[in-house]
Formats: sequence, C-alpha cells, structure tokens
Amino acid sequence: METPFNDRGVSVTRNALSAAGQVFPLREILDVQVVTVQKNKVLPSAISLIGLAGAIAGGVLHSAAGLVCGIMLAVVGWLTWATQDITHRLMVQTATGEREALSSVDREFVERVGAAVHEAKAASAATRP
Repeated sequence: METPFNDRGVSVTRNALSAAGQVFPLREILDVQVVTVQKNKVLPSAISLIGLAGAIAGGVLHSAAGLVCGIMLAVVGWLTWATQDITHRLMVQTATGEREALSSVDREFVERVGAAVHEAKAASAATRP
C-alpha cells in the first residue's frame, strides 16, 4: 500500500485522511477547503482599554495600585495581540457536516494536504470499475 502523503503526523492514503488522531475515509469526504482564521482583535483591545482606563483612574485618584494594575493590564492586552498567530484550517466536508481535520500556522502545508486529498480521491475514482 502506497502512502501518497505523509508529513508532520498527517497521512493521506488511497483510502483515508489521517490527521490529529482523526481518520476520514476518502469515500466519505465530499470536499476539503483551507480556511484562514485571523487574529482575535476584540479580546486584546478590550483588555488594553480596561487597563488604560484603570491606569488613568489610578493616576487621577493618586492610587499607585490602580496605576500599576492598569498599566499591567494594558501590557497584557498588547502581549495577547502580539503572541497570536494567524492559523489555517483544513475543513473536511462529509455528508454529516463540516469538521476541522487539521490546523497549522503554515498555510503551504495545509494546502499540500488538501491537494493530496484531492489527488487521492481522483486516483481512487479512476481505479473503480
């Protein structure tokens, strides 16, 4: 049995897609698509704004604790934004619905897996009588 694709714990054979402990038989896969998930903007902004308001209130009320806590929250909001990654997901469409098969920050890798699934499905369809 040949394995057309096997990289980073993901394998696509002529019968199935195996990724992240999940196995999707190719006969059940209707389509695959790559979806990009952008950084979350709401949570880091909210944390930073609350921290900024706390720092201002601490400064106005001459409260060192309020000022320090506000600055710390603003920094945590900025760090939350800076450490987020844009992720790419391989979504598998079956008769029962759509499920996430793979998630990675490397879009090229996710696209290669999707292309391997399409190729394996085409090869499987070509060998059926």
